[in-house]
Amino acid sequence: MRAGNDLQRPLFHGSDWNFDILQRVYDAIKQIAHEDLHLDTYTNQLEIISAEQMLDAYSSIGMPLMYGHWSFGKRFLQEEQLYRKGHMGLAYELVINSNPCICYLMEGNTAALQTLVIAHAAFGHNHFFKNNQLFRQWTDAGAILTYLDFAKNFVRQCEERHGVAAVERVLDAAHALMDQGVFRYRRPGRLSAEQEKARERERIAHAEKMFSDLWRTLPSSAFKIPAREAGTAGQPTEEENILYFIEKNSPILEPWQREIVRIVRFLAQYFYPQRQTKMMNEGCATFVHYTITNLMFERGLIEEGHMLEIIQNHSDVIFQPGFNDVRYGGLNPYTLGFEMMRDIQRICTEPTQEDRDWFPEIAGKGAWLDVLLDAWASHRDESFIRQFLSPQLIRKMRLFALVDDASDSYVEVTAIHDDRGYEAVRSALAASYDITSHQPDIQVIGADLAGDRCLRLRHKIRNGVMLQEESRDATLRHLATLWGYEVRLIGVDGQSGQTVYERSTKTEKG
Repeated sequence: MRAGNDLQRPLFHGSDWNFDILQRVYDAIKQIAHEDLHLDTYTNQLEIISAEQMLDAYSSIGMPLMYGHWSFGKRFLQEEQLYRKGHMGLAYELVINSNPCICYLMEGNTAALQTLVIAHAAFGHNHFFKNNQLFRQWTDAGAILTYLDFAKNFVRQCEERHGVAAVERVLDAAHALMDQGVFRYRRPGRLSAEQEKARERERIAHAEKMFSDLWRTLPSSAFKIPAREAGTAGQPTEEENILYFIEKNSPILEPWQREIVRIVRFLAQYFYPQRQTKMMNEGCATFVHYTITNLMFERGLIEEGHMLEIIQNHSDVIFQPGFNDVRYGGLNPYTLGFEMMRDIQRICTEPTQEDRDWFPEIAGKGAWLDVLLDAWASHRDESFIRQFLSPQLIRKMRLFALVDDASDSYVEVTAIHDDRGYEAVRSALAASYDITSHQPDIQVIGADLAGDRCLRLRHKIRNGVMLQEESRDATLRHLATLWGYEVRLIGVDGQSGQTVYERSTKTEKG
């Protein structure tokens, strides 16, 4: 550890940086993060990348290892054109939920900006990934990199054996179903590249053992044995995870195709917690970088000019356009998360009587860091808002609740800044962050493999919200590609249970 006098001098001068400067900055941030904020993080791995590499990381859903697919290249070209023409900027950093935690830093960042993004990503996001209960329950940070390496190699081998078109056909269909390819209420199996490789070796050994050259003499249409008997007539099988059901029970998929469906399903499950904690995750990282950089400035580790640059970039991150601004696209997750966490700090240290009435357990107790550490570990976006959104912050952000009924020619304001309105605004905002309320509730309700092999799905319609017809029909076609037989979807009203619509597609066996 460096001597105390060294820690009181600015870590860098000017905007240029080198790896020695980055090491000094990282060491200082790490000391504050662990000793002052009591953050618990994975080991960090910092990677310096170019603008083109950042675009490439964007296009492949931000993962350092990823199988090839045409959609990634398409997205890369689209975003590259927008970036070159100045219509979009690039993230200053990108962080991977892995162990070690991989943080990509843009080579064009200034020294001050590198300081901000290291605090933001390498310690803010890193702590949240490691400690939040959703990530601890649903993901395995230590296994994701080896699993992605297995997935990339497996897909490439399938392309060599079966052709790129055949592989892309399965990937296209599986990607279309990713939102319906997660377990929401029970824990899936752990990621393990070694287990997947072992299963693949067992399949190959079994196929070789069962092979007989006599089978070549039989016509291909002589018989077809279903891969699995998922149910019989009168025995419907219900399943929320459609990709899982397809992987286990499709009558037509070959083993390598099932493995590709399994890979896509595992990736969908891996990203599921991130969709539930976007606001909290970004709020945590923003609060951490704000707190750490201010402590660094107070201790003389950052000069005034660099601190002004950090404040400017921080302000850009948390900028929130008004609802009547052409730039408005909803609440900025960085803004709401950061403001709520700063508000918790205020409630714990400088509460009003209103705060004491609403939050008697924490108001005036001073333990704001303990409250935040517990919240980061225990909550997702919806529950965090229900627990901690205060009347004062509702007034500050000028939040109000609307009812927008498609059958009405007007929009009704149902809750404003008053005693009755605070609860309604908080509940409405929390509900908007509950992804289950926005995700269509579609489940497998039956598949008679001993009979007509029709796959039957049910869409439970909530609040009269229907599926967009073009997207619905396209997704059903992708599903039929993986199933090989008729797929039938019925839409039922969530309250009355009455059938609202029925859609069916017949696909010839592949």
